[in-house]
Amino acid sequence: MTDIKTMNIKELQDLAKKIREKILLTVSQKGGHLSSTLGAVDLIIGMHYVFDVKKDPFIFDVSHQAYAHKLLTDRWDRFDTLRQFGGISGYTKPAESEYDYFVAGHSSTSISIAVGAAKAIKLKKENRIPVVLIGDGAMSAGMVYEALNELGYLKLPVVIILNDNEMSIGKPIGAISKYLTKLKAGKFYQGFKEKFKTFLNSMPKDIKFTAKKIEEFFSVNGIFFEEFGLEYIGPINGHNLEEIIETLKIAKMLKKPVIIHAKTIKGKGYKQAEGYYEHWHGVSPFDLKTGKPLKEPTMSATKVFSKKLLELASRDEKIVGVTAAMPSGTGMKDLMSEFPERFWDVGIAEQHAVTSMATLAKEGFKPFVAIYSTFLQRGYDQVIHDVCIGNFPVRFAIDRAGIVGADGETHQGVFDVGYLRIVPNMVLFAPRDFETLKKAVEFAYIYEKSPCAFRYPRGAFELDDGIFEVKDFELGKAEILIENKKIMLIGYGNGVGKAYKVWKILKQNGIDAGIVDLRFVKPLDEELLKTIEADKWYVISDNAKKGGIGEMLAGFVEENNLNKYIKSFEYPDEFIPHGSVKEVEKFLKKDEESIAKEIIKDL
Repeated sequence: MTDIKTMNIKELQDLAKKIREKILLTVSQKGGHLSSTLGAVDLIIGMHYVFDVKKDPFIFDVSHQAYAHKLLTDRWDRFDTLRQFGGISGYTKPAESEYDYFVAGHSSTSISIAVGAAKAIKLKKENRIPVVLIGDGAMSAGMVYEALNELGYLKLPVVIILNDNEMSIGKPIGAISKYLTKLKAGKFYQGFKEKFKTFLNSMPKDIKFTAKKIEEFFSVNGIFFEEFGLEYIGPINGHNLEEIIETLKIAKMLKKPVIIHAKTIKGKGYKQAEGYYEHWHGVSPFDLKTGKPLKEPTMSATKVFSKKLLELASRDEKIVGVTAAMPSGTGMKDLMSEFPERFWDVGIAEQHAVTSMATLAKEGFKPFVAIYSTFLQRGYDQVIHDVCIGNFPVRFAIDRAGIVGADGETHQGVFDVGYLRIVPNMVLFAPRDFETLKKAVEFAYIYEKSPCAFRYPRGAFELDDGIFEVKDFELGKAEILIENKKIMLIGYGNGVGKAYKVWKILKQNGIDAGIVDLRFVKPLDEELLKTIEADKWYVISDNAKKGGIGEMLAGFVEENNLNKYIKSFEYPDEFIPHGSVKEVEKFLKKDEESIAKEIIKDL
């Protein structure tokens, strides 16, 4: 592990430069998160300089900004394997390193983790301090304020670094602001503040009110946080290592909850990415000199969904929509630009997004919630309590369904089928290619009897357009694509494309099979399924096996006393590692070659 505690400021600055160069070289070749992690380098060096990573919990919110931390903790030589199958994760991962305190991939969990750590440290009577690095974007989630509320009450020692790399928190202006900030970070101000509070508490009520206003003058930037019971220091320059280290030392000495407001520049050290440019947040491999991607982006399910919804929204003013901090990722950005009064980004607030759309449905609008499968998990209670119990026709467009690749365990969208199909009133369906995705958006638009959800993959579908005839979705109706009386491959959504690839391999090996596109898993097309003569059913879908399509079909077969053999090729009961979709599926033996081989062996 890199020992930085003996370095002087010049050596630390040189180290920061080397870390940025390493990150840029690796991410330009492998892809990954860039602007946020470049902006956090100096803050992370300061954390490692002042605190002891061997004993103090280092907690990174979301953790995609933690690349510098990985490079400082025994992963410099392996960093070129970043987000590659079998390589190091793009997020903190305790199984990868003892210096990664907690798994992180979803936003706004860090302060809750720190409160738990602080409680444990107190109970164990240990001399350790949790240190949190959280971005200003993560502050839009309610979980942060739940944690701050308790932390301010308990007064346990926790140091929170607020990495402010946006313009959302007021920018300090001029020399006076800088002077007050430096003053507030100093020992004199902190000592004066404690004495002033003691003096204030001894004053009569009327004098105390006036004195309180004087105290607030000294805390004007931090009134909000100090109302929670936290000490506030800042804003400080998040790229001035001397200032960072001095401030962190004071925060450590205070032995109470402290929030340090640090202003940083996204993409620091790479001119093309400096500032707020959303496309530099997560990038594919790119040319370092020009900043241009090495591969031109191809057609994606997200773009097709966005274009179709925009077409419908142009014709019907009742169509509204929401996303939770993913306007580009979900395709909502174009709709927000075209119809800013009807499409909203509510920030990292999935629960609020879901519930607010339930109200719009109640008021007669046609709301679409565009959200990643993995992030819809955060709004699950609202799906049940606020949407489904009231039976409001909210349309859930579930992006990034299935394996999403390099983001790994925290982002794989494999649980939505299982957790949604058990909820009353919910209708679930899925397209198999781009053309049927357009039909899925159309069906969701016209369907008003209950909530509904349709899922689609990141990027392209497995199935090319034009292989099978495109038909409109009809509630609860499946489709037999290829007839067969002995073997039936039953696909759902993107699984239909894989089933077709398996079908071709079986054909090459002299085995005839049929293909069914379920289209709906809720309601299930029981009538069609009862007509299938084939007694061997092989289920192919890109979701978790537990609670998945195979289990559902097995229950249907048992309830109807059908003599069918069912084998599922859905994903196993484990968290799925990072890597390209093909690499991961091959590892899980759920790629088309492995499935075909298993079916041949089974037969």
